[in-house]
Amino acid sequence: MTGFTSHIVENGLLMKLLRLLFTMPVFAVFGLALIVRYFYNSKVARDYFPLHDSLTYQSIAYNILRDHCYCLLPHLQTVDRAPLWPALIALVYGVLGPHDHIVRLLLSVVGSTTCVLIYCFAKDLFGRSVGLCIGLLATIYPFLFIYDGWLYSESVYTFLLLAFCYALYHQQRTPRWSLAVLSGILLGLLSLTRPNGLLILSLCIVWAVALGWRKLLSWRIVVQTTLAVSLISLVLIAPWTIRNFAVTHTLVPVAVGDGKVLLGAYNDMILQRPYYLGIWIIPSESVPAVARQFPANCADACEVRRDNTYRYYAEQWMLSHLAAMPYLLGLHLVNMWQVTSQEADLAINRFPERDTSHLVVAMMEILTPIVFALAALGLIVTRKYWRELLLIYLMITLTIVQCIALYGIPRFRAPIEPMLLILAGGAIRWVATIQQGLPRNFTDSLEPPAEMCIKKT
Repeated sequence: MTGFTSHIVENGLLMKLLRLLFTMPVFAVFGLALIVRYFYNSKVARDYFPLHDSLTYQSIAYNILRDHCYCLLPHLQTVDRAPLWPALIALVYGVLGPHDHIVRLLLSVVGSTTCVLIYCFAKDLFGRSVGLCIGLLATIYPFLFIYDGWLYSESVYTFLLLAFCYALYHQQRTPRWSLAVLSGILLGLLSLTRPNGLLILSLCIVWAVALGWRKLLSWRIVVQTTLAVSLISLVLIAPWTIRNFAVTHTLVPVAVGDGKVLLGAYNDMILQRPYYLGIWIIPSESVPAVARQFPANCADACEVRRDNTYRYYAEQWMLSHLAAMPYLLGLHLVNMWQVTSQEADLAINRFPERDTSHLVVAMMEILTPIVFALAALGLIVTRKYWRELLLIYLMITLTIVQCIALYGIPRFRAPIEPMLLILAGGAIRWVATIQQGLPRNFTDSLEPPAEMCIKKT
């Protein structure tokens, strides 16, 4: 066995993992989640085919298979998209054939596994009953399963981010090299799924330093964990960064795209069209004079120049419209908390006439405000858990800041949906504590479970 594998076996991690996986609650959560996602894909998303970003990912996957080229347009290398998700689509298409419903079935398994992680996380924090309640709620929560019915990267990214937080949560409780290595691998995969995954490394360092400063972890463990996570994730990203430099002769760690996002969010048209107010309009439509500076087949180094130009014009627009900025930034914040989604490629919007689409929208309108309210309450009443929840707080804050700075839509909220459910679990436990007749001062009467208390190493 390798040193890493033997370390896992010696510490009993493998047996603990197997005991965790093969339990009735895990089977129940995973099974129900998979049934819900199968129903969504077979009824709501029946006859779906990729458009918009889904089509972009699929086109790259086809070019990987046909020409062995990471290209959006044939034989023209691209740096416009992070590589992991198109590569996974290409792998599925190469093995099982070019059928998008198989990829959506894979996403359904990923989404169901996310529900299991939500159950495990909530169980570890608030007890088995609360964990099962939140796990079952996650299986039917629309803003988790709707992203398993198209070819966007949200489902994979959300799973990886939650797994990363859960691994570091256990690293915080019982530090092990294996957990640090796993966290680094997950962070590397995160960064290869979305370019902003690199920002999470900064939050990881802030989280570790905060624990060291409060003497919840020894500085030795803080330094070891930070170095392991940083080095492993950067090693995973490095080959793709080298490829991008060879293609563009510019340092592009994962992908470009911020300029296009910014220019689509900051332009005159965004304040004039009611439907798109404070959201995003593609630059070729919102700022055609700028978009026409670049050819339709813009690729490799051209994409870098285009992104820099788009960013420049977006910044100039912001500087010349300072009076409108507070209003626009406020819209971004409000829009990210919408209880339904207007994403054009979602099955509920592609096939709005179906009764099943009406059912999913109704579930959104009912369940989403409940989850928001419980999460807000949970944020207030779980102060005793701030050590365990610190990384979740940081992730939620980062997501909100990104939505304000770029633009806010429910899809950009996707990475923190599991975390909102976990906070909702804190609210449910608080309510249960009151119902049991315990003191109403939750943060004084309800301590974290003894087995979950963090050891100072």
